[in-house]
Amino acid sequence: MNLQDNIIGFHHYSLKAEDIDKTIKFYETLGFEILHSWSLPDFQLEKCVMMHNQKINSYIEICDRNANMPSQGRKRNDDEEFVENSILHICFMVKDAEKARVEALKNGAHDLSEGAFEIDLINENKSVNVRNSLVYSPNGEVIEFLESVSFE
Repeated sequence: MNLQDNIIGFHHYSLKAEDIDKTIKFYETLGFEILHSWSLPDFQLEKCVMMHNQKINSYIEICDRNANMPSQGRKRNDDEEFVENSILHICFMVKDAEKARVEALKNGAHDLSEGAFEIDLINENKSVNVRNSLVYSPNGEVIEFLESVSFE
């Protein structure tokens, strides 16, 4: 069996939270609920939760800031607000990108796009018009709110 045949679906993103309780609360405002929590002392992990949004059948794992686990990128220095790495953003499909941005800001997010915007994604074969907005979560990850669009 090759790798493509073995993959049955995408499961979750895992985040290291500077303030785990604040981060959990923010994702609860996006419709996620805690399914399970645990600790792994061997990895200095005091608290980790698996959250699920039943409406969109998506999962996010949130671990405390002391977790000593394999990760992407590097740890944020105390004087840095955000750290750039190869995971660019988490995207949620929404009915209204501006309303999603405003609600996220009310729940602790920081503005990144200063409003919803439209952009044409063009190649030699076609153009796809997208409308979206962007915020930093209270923890620092970039969240994109994308209105329904087809890339096909």
